[in-house]
Amino acid sequence: MARLTHTVTVAPLDRGWFEEAAGTLVDLLDGSRARADGSVLLADGRAVAGLRLLKGRHLRAGARYGETPEPVKPGADGRVPAPGPSATVGAVVLRAWRPAHSVEVESRVAEDGLALRLKVRLSEPRRPRALDLSLSGHRPAGGSLYRFSGRGTADLAAWWAAVDRLPSALPAARPPVTARAAHRLAKARLTVTPHPADDGSWRISVVLSVRGRWLLRPVGAVALFFARRPVERGFREAVENAAAQWNTALAELTPRHGEALRAEIADALTETEPGKTVPGGPTDAGGPTDPWGPADIGGPEAR
Repeated sequence: MARLTHTVTVAPLDRGWFEEAAGTLVDLLDGSRARADGSVLLADGRAVAGLRLLKGRHLRAGARYGETPEPVKPGADGRVPAPGPSATVGAVVLRAWRPAHSVEVESRVAEDGLALRLKVRLSEPRRPRALDLSLSGHRPAGGSLYRFSGRGTADLAAWWAAVDRLPSALPAARPPVTARAAHRLAKARLTVTPHPADDGSWRISVVLSVRGRWLLRPVGAVALFFARRPVERGFREAVENAAAQWNTALAELTPRHGEALRAEIADALTETEPGKTVPGGPTDAGGPTDPWGPADIGGPEAR
C-alpha cells in the first residue's frame, strides 16, 4: 500500500459570505421558469446561458436539462454531418428540488466510447451542510477493466467546526472530506482535513492511500519501490497547484452582499461565452443520439 501526505496553507473562506452566496443562487434558480422552446429564464427575463430544458417540468423531479446546442455548419453537399465517435453527449437529470431540504442531480456523459454517470446531493442548499457524490464509468464494448466507481462526501458542518477551533487545538478526529475509488486492479482513499493557523489562514492536510488488488499488489509494490520519489513529487505538485488556484480565486473575489451579490450571480448565470449559442434560439432537431436510451427523449414542458 502507498500512503502519500502533504499539507498546504490556503486563504480562508468567509462562512457567512459562502452561505449567503449559496442561498442567493438557490433563490435565483427557484424563481426561474422555462419557456416552450426549453430556454430557462430568470425572474428578470434573462436566459440562463447554455441551459435548456429537454424533457419534463422545470424544477420538478425527472426534469432533464442539456446545453444549448451549437450550430453545425453544413458540408459541401449541403448536408449536416453526423457527430463523430469522439463527440460528447451529456445531460443532467434533476432527481429532487427541495431548496429547504436537499437538491439532487444526476449527470450523464458519453465521450470517446466511455459512459460516465455522476450523482450529486446537496443537503440544505440555502445553507449547505453536506455534499455527497458518486461516480461510475464503463465502456459498453469493454470488460471489467473498463469499469470503475467512486464516492465522496464533504461534511461542510464538520469543516466549519474544524476551522473554528483554536490554532492550539488538536485537528479534527475525522476528516470532513473523504473520497474512495475502486477498480478491479486497485483501490484508493483520499482525505482532506483543515486546521486553523495562527495568522487566520487554513492548513489543509491531504492524505492519499492506494492499495493494489489481485495480482497487481506485488507488482505494484515493486514498481512503487523504484518510482516512489516521482510519485510523491507529482502528488505534492498536484496539491500545491490546487492550493494556488484556490488562493488566486479568493484573491480575485470581491465579497458583495445583498442586492449587489444577487446581481453579480445573476450576471454570471446569464453571461454567454464568445462563440456560444444564446439560449432561447431555435431547437436543434438534428442533435446527437442519446446513448442512455430513448426513454428520456421528449419535448419540454413549461413550469
